Amino acid sequence: MSGISLAFKALSDPIRREILKKLKKRDLTPSELGLHFPISGPSLSHHLNILKTANLISADKQGQKIIYSLNTTVFYEILNNFLEGFK
Repeated sequence: MSGISLAFKALSDPIRREILKKLKKRDLTPSELGLHFPISGPSLSHHLNILKTANLISADKQGQKIIYSLNTTVFYEILNNFLEGFK
């Protein structure tokens, strides 16, 4: 599956879009993200893995914590590639 296809698949889920909105404001740990969603830890982990696979977020391990952040450069690449298809 291409990078754009993975990104659109990841963006198709409303919970994943909400995760991205939270990460747009600031970097967060999984436990901080979990406070905003009525889903189990494994479900949140599943959503985070899909977003990581699509390169929409990155995970930085700091000691025993994992800090998730938005990968804004990928958004620009997706937008540019998507718009190229309309030329």
